[in-house]
Amino acid sequence: QVQLVESGGGLVQAGGSLRLSCAALGRTFSTYAVGWFRQAPGKDREFVAAINWSGGRTEYADSVKGRFTISKDNAETTVSLQMNSLKPEDTAVYYCAADRFRSSNFRASAFSSWGQGAQVTVSS
Repeated sequence: QVQLVESGGGLVQAGGSLRLSCAALGRTFSTYAVGWFRQAPGKDREFVAAINWSGGRTEYADSVKGRFTISKDNAETTVSLQMNSLKPEDTAVYYCAADRFRSSNFRASAFSSWGQGAQVTVSS
């Protein structure tokens, strides 16, 4: 397992942007797939976006396609989730998760390491 730390959450008005970052303590993401998930109050955790371990493949939930972008930085020390055109329904705690050498099947149960979560609140 790897210890993950999210940062970048906050409060933003609808239509605004936020950038979440996920870092792995003491190592890089060079051999890890990373996913972003979110959980709103009273709802189940849901998939948002993922990038496979090589960085060559990304997947997005239909609800965020065209608005969110997941990426690894060149040094592979951070995976970011750029969130644009935010909506009140994007309000949730966002979690990053990692799993080694994963290329597909990005459901939550497939990820072995999880961060503590970052709150994103979008006001209308």
